[in-house]
Amino acid sequence: MPTSLTSPPPTDDHRHQPGDGHGHDGHDHDGVLDVFGARTEIVFALLAGAAVLGGWLLENVGDVDSALPTSLFIAAYAFGGSLTVREAYQSVRAGRFEIDFLMLVAAAGAAALGKFFEGGLLLFLFSLGHSLEHYALGRAKRAIEALAELAPKSALVRRDGLEVEVAVENLAVGDTVIVRPDTRIPADGFVLRGTSSVDQAPITGESVPVDKQPVDDPARAAEAPDGVAPESRVFAGTINGSGALDIRVTRRAADNTLARVVQLVSEAETGQSSTQRFTDRFERYFVPAVILFVLGLIVSPVLTNEDFSDAFYRAMAVLVAASPCALAIATPSAVLSAVARAGRSGILVKGGGPLEILGSLQAIAFDKTGTITEGRPRLTDVVTAQGITEDRLLRAAVAVERLSDHPLARAIARGAAPRLTDAPATATELQSIVGRGVRATLDGTPIHVGKLDLFAEIDGPSPPPEIEAFVDSLETAGRTTMVVRHGHEYLGVIGVMDTARDGVPEVVDELRTLGVARMVMLSGDNQRVAQAIAAEVGLDEARGDLMPADKVTEITTLREQGTVGMVGDGVNDAPALASATVGIAMGAAGSDVALETADIALMGDDLRRLPFAVGLGRTTNAIIRQNLIVSLGIVAILIPATLLGLGIGPAVFVHEGSTLIVVGNALRLLAYREKT
Repeated sequence: MPTSLTSPPPTDDHRHQPGDGHGHDGHDHDGVLDVFGARTEIVFALLAGAAVLGGWLLENVGDVDSALPTSLFIAAYAFGGSLTVREAYQSVRAGRFEIDFLMLVAAAGAAALGKFFEGGLLLFLFSLGHSLEHYALGRAKRAIEALAELAPKSALVRRDGLEVEVAVENLAVGDTVIVRPDTRIPADGFVLRGTSSVDQAPITGESVPVDKQPVDDPARAAEAPDGVAPESRVFAGTINGSGALDIRVTRRAADNTLARVVQLVSEAETGQSSTQRFTDRFERYFVPAVILFVLGLIVSPVLTNEDFSDAFYRAMAVLVAASPCALAIATPSAVLSAVARAGRSGILVKGGGPLEILGSLQAIAFDKTGTITEGRPRLTDVVTAQGITEDRLLRAAVAVERLSDHPLARAIARGAAPRLTDAPATATELQSIVGRGVRATLDGTPIHVGKLDLFAEIDGPSPPPEIEAFVDSLETAGRTTMVVRHGHEYLGVIGVMDTARDGVPEVVDELRTLGVARMVMLSGDNQRVAQAIAAEVGLDEARGDLMPADKVTEITTLREQGTVGMVGDGVNDAPALASATVGIAMGAAGSDVALETADIALMGDDLRRLPFAVGLGRTTNAIIRQNLIVSLGIVAILIPATLLGLGIGPAVFVHEGSTLIVVGNALRLLAYREKT
């Protein structure tokens, strides 16, 4: 039965809407047809049913003139077919012969034979199924639209020393919003004052409230809001706990995370999977073929000498049987339900294509830092060169790393500062050497901090044997190392370690149980560190010493062997995410780059969402296959049955029943449960 999963505004040329099986929505009935508002469709269907029932009773029970039941059957035509006529007209005008048109032709054919009851019954059941289908699909759509209602309509703002209430859409970047206990947060921002626990489940899917505290440096946080730590960052639509918070707004209402998610989910509704594209192509050829076949049945008496009325009636029954209503809705209904269910768990899926691929992944590649590991490494080792004090080495390293936002740089600055006897020096002119380290100027002299390989690529003396030995010893112990050279003098080696996230081994086991055959870690760290982390969490393979371009090469190699997903943070891993069959970004809440780059976004910074997403994708694919088997199977059974004499009435019951079975099966995805 034809339907649309979106409600696009009407266009002058009634062009086919993406993701809509038939180019109309079945809801927006304007003019005289909108007499009952949003309920018009179901009311008209029920009136058609009442007219059919009344006409049948009068015809079979009462002793009345035949004109009266015929009038009621004609009324059933009017109520059951009025909305269908409008939609069929639009599709035919656009050059498409679709299911609405087939139903109208069958009903008109029944009337031409004087079988008004069967024609009225056809239009009643068709319109009733149509309206019930829209009601059922509306449940999935409402689950998505409910996202837009999460943010409050107004906010309490401190301006010029006064507290004023303003509409959320009038909030400006830099405003200070006051959030009372147990109220929804109205904007994306960071905490300036106060502590509280915030329920972020509506955005990130996290089941436990997250403790929030003020930022250390509001000015720096305002300059780089995307770099604010999770414990100080808040999102519109989340729910504050028992503490009051002052929040600095970092995004306007139209640009906040919630608005972006709503926009991308709406776009996801129109995204088509390969199965949906196949069924659309199938319908494009199948419907005209049905029309030609029916025309052949109508003119067959010329060759068979069969009674024309019998041949015509059989042709109309075949027309009903062959209409691929269930096929048209089989995939879109499942996709919409799955997208809605994923959204409730903090997973953004950009349409049917990524969802279908997610359900058929054969391999997954993981970025290491921030994905497999916490992304918050700590300083563990400080090894000085001969004649160099620890204080001098750390002073030089902190001077440089304070200028960088890289996680390793922050770890060194954070861990070394308390160990300094004097205030850190100030370096200038920081330059990043991608994948190798950094260069700066300290006390008028160049200083380099980076991997051992860096010093084979730049001018100056090669590392002495003792430095190479320090690096080898630390890396064997699983440390990530950075060599420090000030001018031509090597000061020593610093070791940091990034520990694996809690629950990663369990995630790997769940993915393997779900059928993901190969899992690989890609890292810019050295091979020994990467191998140690991979072995700890149970991954199959590790690739270390990779530049961003090398990660793309590895993904390309994996793709040659089957479908592959890439899991990363969506920023540093953007090229690899784009190269994978499906890109999956972690911790995407608040990150425009992650939301734009990835096909699937885990809004929370929790890898444990991934098995749920893969399991949902696999279940969605199974339900789509079931729906296709039911829809095509019913057509395959009904066509021969009608050719052998099955009437229009029984054909209509089976036909409409199969459509509702398909929709009901798809809606099971709304209740998909997480594995515990």
